[in-house]
Amino acid sequence: MTTTTQPSLKDLLSHQPFLRFWLARLAGICANQMLMVALAWHMYELTGSAWDLGLVGLFQFVPALILTLPAGHVVDRFHKLHIYAACMLIQAAVAALLVWGTHSDAVNREWVLFVSAVLGMVRSFQMPTQQALTPHLVPPNLMQRAVALSSSGVQVAVIGGPALGGLLYAVHVNAVYVICAVLLMMAFFLTLTVRYKHKPSNAADDWHSVLAGAYFVWHHKVLLGAVALDLFAVLLGGVTALLPIYAKDILHTGPEGLGILRSAPAVGALVMAGLLTQWPIERRVGKWLLISVAVFGLANFVFGLSTHMGLSIAALMVAGAADNVSVVTRLTLLQLETPEDMRGRVAAVNSIFIGASNQLGEFESGATAALWGPVASVLFGGLATVGVALAAVKVFPDLANRDRMLIPK
Repeated sequence: MTTTTQPSLKDLLSHQPFLRFWLARLAGICANQMLMVALAWHMYELTGSAWDLGLVGLFQFVPALILTLPAGHVVDRFHKLHIYAACMLIQAAVAALLVWGTHSDAVNREWVLFVSAVLGMVRSFQMPTQQALTPHLVPPNLMQRAVALSSSGVQVAVIGGPALGGLLYAVHVNAVYVICAVLLMMAFFLTLTVRYKHKPSNAADDWHSVLAGAYFVWHHKVLLGAVALDLFAVLLGGVTALLPIYAKDILHTGPEGLGILRSAPAVGALVMAGLLTQWPIERRVGKWLLISVAVFGLANFVFGLSTHMGLSIAALMVAGAADNVSVVTRLTLLQLETPEDMRGRVAAVNSIFIGASNQLGEFESGATAALWGPVASVLFGGLATVGVALAAVKVFPDLANRDRMLIPK
């Protein structure tokens, strides 16, 4: 392996299959974000319970935890674009089901939890698929820019999705679910227009290799440190599950305000993604990763103290910007340093860590908020995240001392 200079953004934009898949992801993630805002507010209107908000995350996480490693095996073995298209189609069907259920006044606490479980199952296949696809659509020397541009698209969707979802919810909840179904069908058809040369992994030709991705990450300490750092940072420091409580009870706003709060981290992340697309991190990669996690924790701590909408939005924007440095760095390391025939299974391991940090983190936030109150829950999580970043310097010295990305020849 050798280090090389980064080519220009123009080189990346010439890869049409990557751009078409980027647009499909944009539509799909925008719909998913709208769906999450609507489901969270719907649940809080139904029950008014922080515990139930946490259960929404738990019901997404458990199916994903069970299915993700087998899903990684499937991703390495079968056509990745077909798997991704199926994920979009199933989510469109879920949105249509919610339209019917809401119209029939059948949606209740159990409906929301059931839908959350289905979305968790779909996510177990979608996440490793979209991560493993990018290296098939761009060459290795464009990978960091491709990850940063993909992150930009994700953040545009995460900004627009919750904001639009909140505005539509204020009109009627079914307005959200209908638009979600339309966007997911658009993502489905766009995915079908993308082509790549599919080559099944010979190393994934039997089910004995399901754990190969976990084995690879465990013995690759830089990758293990990167995914573990993200796991504990977002598990402890994430505030997403508590945003409906902050919006309604602390900041005294409605679903429109919730949409803005949900979008704020993505605004910061989008700005950071644009910077990373133009100026990728080429030196002191590990140190920047650890610093970004610590800043993420401090920003969420400030959010926990805030009772002013403007300060809360600013804190969430800083948290999103810091988190995006971690996301781009981690995904670039994973995709560059994983053998081609194992990318699906390694991406599945990463998906388990992400799912644990996001969905299980939402449950942790809901549970601690039910015990201590939302403010104490967020303050504890922010400080714990800073502690995780400091501890990682000693626990994962190979990651902390990593200087450059390694580009395969």
